[in-house]
Amino acid sequence: MKDEKFIKDTQTVLQFIQTFCDDKHASQHPKESLNISYREKNLLHVSFHLCSTCKQTFLYSLERLQSCPHEEKPRCRKCSNPCYERSRWKELAQIMRYSGMKLGLVKLKKIFMR
Repeated sequence: MKDEKFIKDTQTVLQFIQTFCDDKHASQHPKESLNISYREKNLLHVSFHLCSTCKQTFLYSLERLQSCPHEEKPRCRKCSNPCYERSRWKELAQIMRYSGMKLGLVKLKKIFMR
């Protein structure tokens, strides 16, 4: 996978998990930062405030992204050799379904509020 794709996918999964956590686990969580490397290059610095469960989901997803064997990464649901455990994949799919609706509505709202 190219570095740019890794960065984009990492930022996207964090945005989805952060949106889900903010809505579903809406208590104060400490702000944390993380330097993320890929193929031995430090590529990204992210900040987040997630509950412990959502943080573990993000770290698991990050680990899976870092170890993806494909040069041209397919969408996970179309991958012939999925790297997520089935239960974790279902959990992330639920998070992405929920957050995708929320983030899609936010984009539409911005368009119509112009």
